[in-house]
Amino acid sequence: MGRKATIEESELMTRLSRVFRDVGYEGATLTSLSAETGLKKASLYHRFPGGKEQMAREVLEDAASWLEENLLSPLRGDGKPEARIRAMTRKLDEFYSGGKQACLLNMLTSARIQEGPFVKPIKDLFDSLIRTLANLLCEHGLEQDEARQRAERAVMLLHGSLVLSRGTGSTQPFKRFLKTLPEELIG
Repeated sequence: MGRKATIEESELMTRLSRVFRDVGYEGATLTSLSAETGLKKASLYHRFPGGKEQMAREVLEDAASWLEENLLSPLRGDGKPEARIRAMTRKLDEFYSGGKQACLLNMLTSARIQEGPFVKPIKDLFDSLIRTLANLLCEHGLEQDEARQRAERAVMLLHGSLVLSRGTGSTQPFKRFLKTLPEELIG
């Protein structure tokens, strides 16, 4: 009897995330998930009895935890708004591997925008990010409507820069976005 392959939980989530970021939910196969993790299909089913949907859901939950800990909580924290936004840009750079990684939220979104198993958690993540940024901008002195518009624009530019980086095969759009993000938000 062969030895069971083992992998640390955080590494497992990283590897599964890589597959979903690269090919999306529909494109991810059990074969590709197995190859990336180094686990046999039976081991994946043992760990994730809900199959691919459970894997994607747990990857999404893991990403949400990372975003809460590394972006949202610090944005709600103490210090000057400008400093918190600059810290956010560094964390975004880390999360998206300098623009080399696609957005997990985008890649898990169904082609039919109002359908799919992840509609609500993805919407909740976007809403939380926009609301947190808008609140920070209000703290900086902007009116609520202006703050909300700037927060939405920043989130659109973030994801647009990731799509453009992926489409052009260059991380430059993402890097330019990060460089201009504090000015975009604070003005």
